[in-house]
Amino acid sequence: MGEEGTGGTVHLLCLAASSGVPLFCRSSRGGAPARQQLPFSVIGSLNGVHMFGQNLEVQLSSARTENTTVVWKSFHDSITLIVLSSEVGISELRLERLLQMVFGAMVLLVGLEELTNIRNVERLKKDLRASYCLIDSFLGDSELIGDLTQCVDCVIPPEGSLLQEALSGFAEAAGTTFVSLVVSGRVVAATEGWWRLGTPEAVLLPWLVGSLPPQTARDYPVYLPHGSPTVPHRLLTLTLLPSLELCLLCGPSPPLSQLYPQLLERWWQPLLDPLRACLPLGPRALPSGFPLHTDILGLLLLHLELKRCLFTVEPLGDKEPSPEQRRRLLRNFYTLVTSTHFPPGPPEKTEDEVYQAQLPRACYLVLGTEEPGTGVRLVALQLGLRRLLLLLSPQSPTHGLRSLATHTLHALTPLL
Repeated sequence: MGEEGTGGTVHLLCLAASSGVPLFCRSSRGGAPARQQLPFSVIGSLNGVHMFGQNLEVQLSSARTENTTVVWKSFHDSITLIVLSSEVGISELRLERLLQMVFGAMVLLVGLEELTNIRNVERLKKDLRASYCLIDSFLGDSELIGDLTQCVDCVIPPEGSLLQEALSGFAEAAGTTFVSLVVSGRVVAATEGWWRLGTPEAVLLPWLVGSLPPQTARDYPVYLPHGSPTVPHRLLTLTLLPSLELCLLCGPSPPLSQLYPQLLERWWQPLLDPLRACLPLGPRALPSGFPLHTDILGLLLLHLELKRCLFTVEPLGDKEPSPEQRRRLLRNFYTLVTSTHFPPGPPEKTEDEVYQAQLPRACYLVLGTEEPGTGVRLVALQLGLRRLLLLLSPQSPTHGLRSLATHTLHALTPLL
């Protein structure tokens, strides 16, 4: 049987499409990395049935067995990725987006040329090891959600305008237009140039920084899967406080020694208190004291045009269920509403009033019974370019869900 109530077991396979040679296999169980590997015969069978379909001009994209969901995806006729998950009820949408993120991570750290023109398989295997840490974070029980929503995980700092002003000044002094402030993999503030980065690098770069071991400063070569997949850039990171880092995307200059420590101290030493206020924002996303209804156990706010999101399951302290369960509930609810109710992107601009009237604006789900005090509630609401998903306590009456969601969305709208 499949594994319910946990992340289940996930196996990720990467193969050279032309030869079927495995390049790597990564696994996780219950959200944690696992050493368990699939037998070579299983890997060969999974790739073989996919290739058999391709030879008959049939595209095999997904399959379900009694206890496993399998999704295949080929990239540039060169790389085949296969994912198997034993989690009960997991959607193909979620696994497809996982594979897109994995390939994006491979391009980010190895470059597209190496993946589409494989000259030496053993060397490619060795080069791909650099992406394992990032890829494993997608398979684990991450506190982020950008891998699924394809939006940048953000937080709202208490003194955002002050940080934004310092960031713009620092970027000008450093000679680059691409600078961001990142806490635990989430963007606190960024320059206009950074916000213009395309998908998936806008999601991948902060996620990469959050997945790396702590370091005072880094000079890291990266490719941009959308903007520059074959020519590397430099990702410079400077740690301001534990888990709070300054990220710069640049070319051959400036050298890291020019930024650290002189330029860093000049711009950021006077802002130590506003920077410290950013540290608790990792899991909370919203400033302390932001008015939220006490029934809210978690929320996901998406700006569909800007491709940014706020995600937290710790808005008001400790209550049941656990943060891990809340994240899983909101992730599953997002995939449900995105694949069945709401379009994944911004609403189309059309004068067709009948079409507009047919678009869903809200939906809700009760897990358990609808009796007061039992079963959590999930509600989704879309207004214009924003979509809000809420996880609510069993005490929240079903007849008031839409009103609560509307009030919450109006309160959050100025932030994102």
